[in-house]
Amino acid sequence: MKYVAGVDVGSTQTKAVVLDERGAIVGRALADMETSMTTIAQDAFRAALDDAGVAEGDVLYVVGTGYGRYNVKFGREQVTEISCHARGSVTLFPGTRTVIDIGGQDTKAIRVGPEGNVLNFTMNDKCAAGTGRFLGAASFALEMSLAALGPLALTAQNPVRITTTCTVFAESEIISHLAKGMLPEDVLMGVHQAITSRCVSLARRVGVESEVTFTGGVSRNVAMVKLLSDELGMPVNVSEDAHFCGALGAALFAHDRAFAAVAA
Repeated sequence: MKYVAGVDVGSTQTKAVVLDERGAIVGRALADMETSMTTIAQDAFRAALDDAGVAEGDVLYVVGTGYGRYNVKFGREQVTEISCHARGSVTLFPGTRTVIDIGGQDTKAIRVGPEGNVLNFTMNDKCAAGTGRFLGAASFALEMSLAALGPLALTAQNPVRITTTCTVFAESEIISHLAKGMLPEDVLMGVHQAITSRCVSLARRVGVESEVTFTGGVSRNVAMVKLLSDELGMPVNVSEDAHFCGALGAALFAHDRAFAAVAA
């Protein structure tokens, strides 16, 4: 059995996925950005191989993607995260026609075709408002883990309107609201609503078509899933592998290259 892999080097985390000849996921790994991108890419790749029980010599092709894709020095090719999230989303949910990817540093809205081809896209890459970094500011200000933010936000009764669109000033505004006696859950819901508004605005620029698939690390936030669904007027797809969607797409491109070559 031979294998392929995709490595998605993001701004805050790196993801790696290993596929077998059938295109099935056999290994995956997630690593926080605690060292250089080149080192973390290699570490995540090796961790995914360990998870799959696969030797590095049995991997025919590796594709790098993400913010730091050119740091996947051992990869044979680099593919943009736009293409990889589109391909991965349609593989996880074949009915996908719109993808919303919220990462640590940027947010992308992608309209896709039935084969996972990109028809249109836009991204929020010059300002971190509407990204995971905005939630990171809330996490720091409230001294809470990122995992706790969504569940607490859903308990809000009187959401606070967050007026800043800049992550740099978000922490100050959050602290100001708390100092005025606002409840943490109400402030948090305001943060989530501000992010949702930004994301839906991006999605509408490319044209929202059902089904909508939500990818990226923020897809694990239950409040964001609910708010996006409510704002779009339809449920959004979220896979257990949503966080790995970019790496999956990269691995699928690697699969095309490796096994098309073998078949030829």
